[in-house]
Amino acid sequence: MSKPVLLNIDERGVATVTLNRADKHNAFNEEVIAALTETFAIVEADPRTRVMVLTGDGASFSAGADLNWMRKFIDYTVEENMADARKLAVMLETLNSLKLPTIACVNGPAYGGGVGLVACCDIAIAVSNAAFALTEVKLGLIPATISPYVVAAIGPHAARRYFLTAERIDAPTAKDIGLLHEVVDDQAALAALCNKLIATILANGPEAVAASKALIFAVTGVAVDDALQADTARRIAERRVSREGQEGLAAFFAKRKPDWA
Repeated sequence: MSKPVLLNIDERGVATVTLNRADKHNAFNEEVIAALTETFAIVEADPRTRVMVLTGDGASFSAGADLNWMRKFIDYTVEENMADARKLAVMLETLNSLKLPTIACVNGPAYGGGVGLVACCDIAIAVSNAAFALTEVKLGLIPATISPYVVAAIGPHAARRYFLTAERIDAPTAKDIGLLHEVVDDQAALAALCNKLIATILANGPEAVAASKALIFAVTGVAVDDALQADTARRIAERRVSREGQEGLAAFFAKRKPDWA
């Protein structure tokens, strides 16, 4: 039996995580959720990794919940459903809070939880024939565990439409509402853009990239007051005197590449 999730880390420190259930359109079940949680933790802990790409095998990115997994919900108690949903919530937050930059390389349709995976990544790109939908209400359910990340990506106003209608969202519309950053024509262009983004990230200071990601979380939704000003001043002061910051400044003024490049 093949693994539901594949991990490859290349010599550049690029970790590629691939949903590997093409025959099931990379749908989630307990095994996939556990494998993703474990894989994200492995990527985070590996000192070689500098960027992570998340994609799907075959024609789909992820169709959301696996039908056989969903059938179990009917017979579960509230407590059992709570425990099951909590595992999905933990997986999503593990992805969302990874210190290294993440790129969702959306090779095909993403529905339900698949949309959540896209929203949890720092950068999201897709082929033009990709489609998205938050279909939970069609089954009398709600997109609960993915909601913090999807709402953060598309905003509450767009969520008030697509959470309630379960409409299909084409790739250009997904870009317009903020779920995607770029849309390209085909798989070859998707791979090319992904590689371009990877190269761009690898040219930057790895510690600074991680610190910038942490900075976004630290300032989002926070009032600008003395405490926030002090915190942001401390963060840049620490970067200026760090080994990486000193090397970056020295390289810039010497007109040479920094050592991480």
